Amino acid sequence: MNPATLDQYQRFVIPNYTRYPICLVRGEGSIVWDDEDNRYLDFFPGWGCNLLGHCPPPVVAAVRDQVGRLIHVPNTWHTEPQGRLAQALSERTGWNGQCFFCSSGTEANEAAIKVARLNGKPGRYKIVTMLNSFHGRTYGALSATAQPKYHQGLEPMLAGFACVPFGDLDAASGAIDSETCAILVEPIQGEGGINLPPAGYLEGLRELADRHKLMLIFDEVQAGMGRTGRWFSYEHWNVRPDAITLAKALAGGVACGALIAKPDFAAQLRPGTHAATFGGNPLACAAALATMQTMEAGDLLARAIAIGERFRLSLEHMRSRCPFIREVRVKGCMIGVELSIEGGPIVQKCLERRLLINCTHGVVLRLLPALTLTDAQIDEGCEILNAVLSNQ
Repeated sequence: MNPATLDQYQRFVIPNYTRYPICLVRGEGSIVWDDEDNRYLDFFPGWGCNLLGHCPPPVVAAVRDQVGRLIHVPNTWHTEPQGRLAQALSERTGWNGQCFFCSSGTEANEAAIKVARLNGKPGRYKIVTMLNSFHGRTYGALSATAQPKYHQGLEPMLAGFACVPFGDLDAASGAIDSETCAILVEPIQGEGGINLPPAGYLEGLRELADRHKLMLIFDEVQAGMGRTGRWFSYEHWNVRPDAITLAKALAGGVACGALIAKPDFAAQLRPGTHAATFGGNPLACAAALATMQTMEAGDLLARAIAIGERFRLSLEHMRSRCPFIREVRVKGCMIGVELSIEGGPIVQKCLERRLLINCTHGVVLRLLPALTLTDAQIDEGCEILNAVLSNQ
């Protein structure tokens, strides 16, 4: 890595991230190169944001075209890209939702929290969330995030969040009282370890919400936009929410977030109740539209499922040979490998072999590969991972 770049970071950048001593300079698909021209195979592109891989040509073309027309205007004006994106997202929910745009997942969840409280009758402000959830770093979303490690040193958290175990309907029911206004849940927990919902769980939350007249909000920030082989992960189960939150993959790597809510709930977000300066800017909306068009043109929802199954076969084969692999969890291109040992050293050894993966929750290897990943690249990466695991 260029010493000058490293010196700039050490002197001028706040060290709130643990960074690898590597400077990435360009990418194409699932391959990135550093400033010494080393090639890396990326199974975790953009923290899951680069759903089509690095620099997908249709998104690059859309951004280049839009940047020469209009980059940003306030939301006191209408723009064609924002209207088109709102329609495209609403039509894919199947329940005619209305959209609020922002720049990140935590902002989308902040908006959802406001909508829930605005829809609650006087005195109803509490929201039920799940242990091991992750909803973001701003204070409302952080308070909803039921992982104490993220709260340390920042207390007190905001009042009004009741946290219960993921998958436990009885606990969720017991947390509801006369002051509860909503349930907020990731249909598939991402940062919490790629945790899939037990059979009947999401349907049970829908029944609880209906019975107690609560808003049911699904955080689809990591699982949404086709990653699991459906536009939204809740489509794998027989349930519909009242609102969903999106970000990460929404615009193919360009910063973009969204809240989609059923009209009756969305109506409470009146002028003056919420805003996002850069939300729905023409550049991000053009990128998001190009991302969605590319996915449909390439039948990439089906490809996500095929990629997941190819990974499953390889990972289950590794599991049969590695006693410290406890479980393999796969839903399309959302992949978790739970270990009985720490996963950090595995990530480091894969990096040394030029494979980029992630570890979450300390012991879960997390892969969020691009939907454009080839079979040959899957096999190449799995050979590296197998070699690393075999030497533990």
